Amino acid sequence: MATATPTPKLNRIGLPVIEYRGGKSTLCAGCGHNAISERIIDAMFEMGVEPERVMKMSGIGCSSKSPAYFMSRSHSFNSVHGRMPSVSTGAILAQHQLTMLGVSGDGDTASIGVGQFVHLLRRNLPMIYIIEDNGVYGLTKGQFSATADIGSKLKTGVINELPAIDTCALAIQLGATFVGRSFSGDKKQLLAMLKAAIAHKGTVMLDVISPCVTFNDHEGSTKSYKFMQENDEPINEIGFVASFDEIDVDYDSGQIYDVQLHDGSNLRLRKLHEDYDPTDKANAVRTLMEAEEKNEVLTGVFYINTEKPTFIDLLGLVDEPLATLPESLTRPPKSALDALMANLQ
Repeated sequence: MATATPTPKLNRIGLPVIEYRGGKSTLCAGCGHNAISERIIDAMFEMGVEPERVMKMSGIGCSSKSPAYFMSRSHSFNSVHGRMPSVSTGAILAQHQLTMLGVSGDGDTASIGVGQFVHLLRRNLPMIYIIEDNGVYGLTKGQFSATADIGSKLKTGVINELPAIDTCALAIQLGATFVGRSFSGDKKQLLAMLKAAIAHKGTVMLDVISPCVTFNDHEGSTKSYKFMQENDEPINEIGFVASFDEIDVDYDSGQIYDVQLHDGSNLRLRKLHEDYDPTDKANAVRTLMEAEEKNEVLTGVFYINTEKPTFIDLLGLVDEPLATLPESLTRPPKSALDALMANLQ
């Protein structure tokens, strides 16, 4: 007797999860980047995002190979080293009705690309920016990156003496409107943050500690699986209720901070650190600085602002994507050029 083939589970737009997958990973077995790709697949599937309505961007490095491993039906562009923010800005201005998802690394973002990165933050571009943070350059034999902590040690025994760039503190100070940190090994927390990121309108910056099993998963590393498991300090417990789900999550009175996101979804933050307010910008930066002094690795949603206008709002762009407008609307007539030249005479 033939065994019936089970019917695959479909999401709210009628797609099975296989439609959100990509190619087979060529990264090292156990690499944290692969776990992040799996969570992106889960989040996009559960939120019912149309794959063709997503733009995937990346730069150079192990992290920038990741977009090949999820959502193969989406648009994709692999830019040059450190230049993903500029390419993403141009792409989203031309077609701002798509969801922009960028995957970068700590070297790609905090070293060669830091100048591009800071201007992306200050513009509040509607984009999900994920840093797959392992503290080293995995494609070039494991040198320290700019996010490596003081005192951390390479496999070769070299000790890092330079202070780390905290991309979360930087993002909060410069204008991102959704900032958090997670760990690739924390499936529940990372999935909730990614789903909230999809519902948010503005720059979402997620720093995800993602251990490099080849060059930075040894004793003395502050970005190894063991170190994160022993030193991870969550500031809040994250729940997410999508706009199309019933709100049936309940917490003890007085312990919940509920934020309504732009699409009507709810981000629910149960306080684990007493009196932590994710909408207080100064307190968020201060908390991160205090944690650095204590050698703690804080995770969770540090800051969120749902009121600040995006770069699209500031420019006053029309609803129609610029890429679809005819030349008659985007190119000034000859009379406008003649008037300009006359004023310069």
